[in-house]
Amino acid sequence: MTQLHGVAIRNVSGLLVVALALGAAPSLKHATAPVQITVKLSEWKVELSQASVAAGTVTFAITNAGSIPHGFEVEGHGIEKEIEVIQPGASDTLTLTLEPATYEVYCPVGEDSHKKLGMETHLKVVGARSSGSSGYGESAMSETHEARATVQAIRVTGGGPVIQILPGPFPFPDSAAPILKQFGDEREGLESQVKDGPYSNNVVPSAGTFSFTAWDKGAVRDSVDGLAEFTTQDGARWKLVLDRVQTKDVPHHPRFGGVILGLYYHGVTQVHTPLVPTINSAVALWAFGHLYKNDQLVTDNAMVHVMLLSRTRRDGDFALACWNCSKNKIEELQLQILPGPGEPKLAAPGGFLFLNWEKSSSRKAS
Repeated sequence: MTQLHGVAIRNVSGLLVVALALGAAPSLKHATAPVQITVKLSEWKVELSQASVAAGTVTFAITNAGSIPHGFEVEGHGIEKEIEVIQPGASDTLTLTLEPATYEVYCPVGEDSHKKLGMETHLKVVGARSSGSSGYGESAMSETHEARATVQAIRVTGGGPVIQILPGPFPFPDSAAPILKQFGDEREGLESQVKDGPYSNNVVPSAGTFSFTAWDKGAVRDSVDGLAEFTTQDGARWKLVLDRVQTKDVPHHPRFGGVILGLYYHGVTQVHTPLVPTINSAVALWAFGHLYKNDQLVTDNAMVHVMLLSRTRRDGDFALACWNCSKNKIEELQLQILPGPGEPKLAAPGGFLFLNWEKSSSRKAS
């Protein structure tokens, strides 16, 4: 699974002021005083005090109102400028000269992982003063961007050796230790998983099939359709039917907004749990599913995490082989099944089911 040491986030002490004047010397039409746009960054939003502005010099006054580091970048019409990462509670500014166009404004942290989690909006720059100030909360996405949005879908098929991962110690405790310090109240629970958690080298051979289709339609409209059938170390036969995407917060993980395609994450990128190597994923999602054991319904509300990711385990013994696995081939299909909210643990070691299909594949779906 939820990005470690793949992206180096620089600690910013004090405020860094970046003043960038692009293009030729200002003409008379740009001779007006700079316009200031207030920017608020948080999980997972970029909010502008104005959705449109007149062409000319614009100063972005940026505040990180979130609980983790964020960045700020403006891109479009030949411009691509960003500031240093801003720590929680800190502020910074960015001054640019903007020509009439629509500019993309986003957080680039984690090789655009934060952007893919929703930290993206648009600024329209017009040739004359505009009254298009929308205030906070109305600049999440421009109408032009919404009109361009298209549904993305992926079809994933599990293949190769199938393994069940059992509870055990995390293989890289020293690497995880400095990152765990950032997790506050959640730290105790994560530290217990270092000693006896789901990301371990305690694996056994399994068998089964898993395929699904996921649709990225935007936040709460995302959907999934899938079926997994497998056996576990005790000989039990399990079946999972996926038909509902989960969009609410999950402990140790961000609000995914359903299906996320093409995400780079873990650890110091501040996306997901630190107890996993840095990876790239073709698709990641949380879902609810109908879970059966030996043909008997266990729950209609199983919480499920699915991810097709870059290879983390080596052939043969299937131990975790790397701390930064982001450059490996994307072929490892991961399936985690947990009890639904308020339900008892599953009848399996550790109370959860965790399986990998090691040589899996994906393709675009309609």
